[in-house]
Amino acid sequence: MALGSTLPEAYESKLYGEYSGIYDLIFARFFYPRIAAVIRDLRIPAGAKVLELGVGTGMALRAYPTHCNVTGVDLAPDMLERAQERIDRRGWRHIELHQMDAMNLDFDDSSFDYVMAFHVVSVVPSADKFMKEAQRVCKPDGKIVVINHFRSDQPVLAAIDRKIEPITRRVGWHTLGREEVFAGLPLELSRVYKTSRRSLFTIVVARNAKQDGAIEAASVPPQVVGAGAQGQDAAAH
Repeated sequence: MALGSTLPEAYESKLYGEYSGIYDLIFARFFYPRIAAVIRDLRIPAGAKVLELGVGTGMALRAYPTHCNVTGVDLAPDMLERAQERIDRRGWRHIELHQMDAMNLDFDDSSFDYVMAFHVVSVVPSADKFMKEAQRVCKPDGKIVVINHFRSDQPVLAAIDRKIEPITRRVGWHTLGREEVFAGLPLELSRVYKTSRRSLFTIVVARNAKQDGAIEAASVPPQVVGAGAQGQDAAAH
């Protein structure tokens, strides 16, 4: 999903720009079922405010319950145009879109109960800035949910990830270690799991542990406090 600034980085690849017309054909089949299952499992309550970073063409929007308020942001106007068409076609009243850089969000601190990042952390120039902004706009005790492929903890698989990195960057993403995304933030990783043992993608559900009314310094290390679903423990990569 296209996000970022004006720098020539992975998120500007053809996959996220010129090919927006076939975006859903490629991604909806492989990513949507997982995203929908994660959203359903969150049991988002009525009236909750949800922010989806890198909303793209709005692929995930139909998974949100209509009793919550959803805001989607993306930097790519062609993606947002298709997302808005989807909203208009479905007659959704609980969703609004904004063209915005996810690393420089134009929202007040502590604006959202949930902040979602589906398959997007690896396509921004700075995962650190991205996550700091996600944490800033999320309310204390709110949830930040990330779905992404992370570099494996197994040396052989990690070496393969690094070897194919030049290819994946040309297509539109780079591979990060989970610690590169979550380390140094006041977040507690309440669930880290995969929807199947063979899945390449990890779901991370984190509680925003910042103090009310303040953005804490990077002093609280990530802490896994719960086990994952379907027999996957919190050490999944």
